Amino acid sequence: MGRIMKDFIDALRVQRWDDHRYYHHSRINQSLHLVSAISFLFAYVMVFKDPAMAALIGWLLAMTSRQIGHFFFEPRDYDVVNDASHEHKEEIKVGYNLRRKVVLLAIWAMSPLPLRFDPTYFGIFSAHADGAELVRHIAQIWLVVGAGGLLFRTVQLFFLKDIQTGLVWATKILTDPFHDIVLYHKAPFYLLQGELIDPHLTAGYEDYEEEDPEEIPRAS
Repeated sequence: MGRIMKDFIDALRVQRWDDHRYYHHSRINQSLHLVSAISFLFAYVMVFKDPAMAALIGWLLAMTSRQIGHFFFEPRDYDVVNDASHEHKEEIKVGYNLRRKVVLLAIWAMSPLPLRFDPTYFGIFSAHADGAELVRHIAQIWLVVGAGGLLFRTVQLFFLKDIQTGLVWATKILTDPFHDIVLYHKAPFYLLQGELIDPHLTAGYEDYEEEDPEEIPRAS
């Protein structure tokens, strides 16, 4: 059991470091991830009290700020730090790369459309009586889309890679808000100083756990 847990934690560190070093060069993106992380933590709390409200916070604030950072501010030219092209990084991305995110976001955007033609959403809901109830139905649909997106990619990775890779990725996604706060809490201050690109991405493996968490390297 101890060996299994060690392998799991090591794999989690690898996925986290790959995600950070490949897709979080921009201080603007990092700052938006900080906003996203705080929003997700609030959504985590709200999910026990009001799941629909949690879904609205998660999709409209947390996911929107996170993906704006990736799509509009993250460099996509040749990555000299990692000696990798954008296309190469897209190919080796374990979770949702930018292409898969477009598909997921399209599903999210279109998922409430059936309510326009069938207020019961194929018999799942009672027809909404007012705008507030309509919003709540949309939020409940989005909650299922979010959970479904996580479950779908996890199971897909079981077959494409192995069970551990899928479980590690799901764990990473669920714990990213906590980890992102640790990694990116200083990003807004660096950004205010005019630093647009993170200079800490070249740290070596020997710095792991001895220096700032931002310098966690990719295990080989």
